[in-house]
Amino acid sequence: MENVGQLKVNPQTESKKANFLTQLNEIKVGVIPLPLYAALATIVFLAAYFSKLPTDMIGGFAVIIVLGVLLGDIGLRVPILKDIGGPAILAIFVPSTMVFMNWFNPNSMEAVHVLMKESNFLYFYISVLVAGSILGMNRTVLIKGFSRMFVPLVLGTLVSVGAGLLVGMAFGYSAYHTFFFIIVPIIGGGIGEGILPLSIAYSAILGESSATYVSMMIPAAIIGNVVAIICAGLLKRLGEKRPHLSGNGVLVKSGADNDLLNTKEEEKKIDFAQMGTGLLVACSFFIFGALMSKFVGIPGAIIMIIAAAVAKYAKLLPQKVEHGAFHLYKFVSTSLTWPLMVGLGMLYVPLNDVVKVISPGYILVCASVVIAMVGTGFFIARFMNMYPVESAIVTGCHSGLGGTGDVAILSASNRMGMMPFAQISTRLGGAATVILATLLLNFFAK
Repeated sequence: MENVGQLKVNPQTESKKANFLTQLNEIKVGVIPLPLYAALATIVFLAAYFSKLPTDMIGGFAVIIVLGVLLGDIGLRVPILKDIGGPAILAIFVPSTMVFMNWFNPNSMEAVHVLMKESNFLYFYISVLVAGSILGMNRTVLIKGFSRMFVPLVLGTLVSVGAGLLVGMAFGYSAYHTFFFIIVPIIGGGIGEGILPLSIAYSAILGESSATYVSMMIPAAIIGNVVAIICAGLLKRLGEKRPHLSGNGVLVKSGADNDLLNTKEEEKKIDFAQMGTGLLVACSFFIFGALMSKFVGIPGAIIMIIAAAVAKYAKLLPQKVEHGAFHLYKFVSTSLTWPLMVGLGMLYVPLNDVVKVISPGYILVCASVVIAMVGTGFFIARFMNMYPVESAIVTGCHSGLGGTGDVAILSASNRMGMMPFAQISTRLGGAATVILATLLLNFFAK
């Protein structure tokens, strides 16, 4: 009986068990203790395996959060990869590869489809980021940033077109094919806002079905977006090694650095009720943009940004509401960025389209367009009183996959607060590209 009692209360054994559990809980996947993450992931996996996953927002969030937390954490740990936007790259292309390999069952795909496309989670995310980041910004930087970023954007576009044409012709592509089917898709503003409208216009002018042109243009846009993500990660690294080149998320050298730093460090007390108001404000800005686009012919996303900037500049909203929108933005950008990337990889990045056309020459043409765009933004910054790293990143967003690319590029550079500037670069630059490309194609096709 004494031996049995000793086995039950052996202090050394109990201490080892406690230490093991403590050490196990100290291992984190993202911010979640490993045992808890394993339990939650197992629940989601089993539900999906037995086709019991809810095909709604609940099921969709469960899938993308479980994968996003894991892939984002791995991307932050892998050497080299972590410095070139590893979390964004893994969170997009691992799920895309899994879809390509048919590793997701219909239940999982349907749940994510409902969340991303029927519930439009992507635009919800962008509206929260745009509203919160603008309303939480320094007004001086906001005004000077919007007024000055157009020059590097225009010059970057011209230089990237020239570089792409030269490299394309060097690898045997015609100037016509290089411009309309490689360069324009990269700088057209993404898939939904760029490639799809372009495919309809190309179809009307050239006579083939629009689906033909979609499959021809998507690979360039995807490869260009990958290069832009890598460039953003490298620029982040450059800014850390040479701090004088980086504004740490600030675009314009306002000349009032002390005031700017004080504003950035200002304590904004969290008010959960005002975060709810911030959510309503973000949704209202998005709806206002969609409404006004029907009458003025400007993309709704641009109107949304302008409306938020005007509200900030004119102080139309109480400061508490601005703080609520800002804290909502911080929560969403911190917690849902990598999960969002997973959803995009599953539904918006068809890996099979990239595989069909990929070749060294094709990749180099795409890379030359993006590198020329980013490089122009970097070198023109000194003449525009802007920080080179931030200028290059914002200009490089013009070569991303629209809102999708903006999120990925800014995530890779850890500068999500620059979303308003990225959206201007993407939406205005993309819309102008679509219009000009259509007019030029119509001219050459006659």
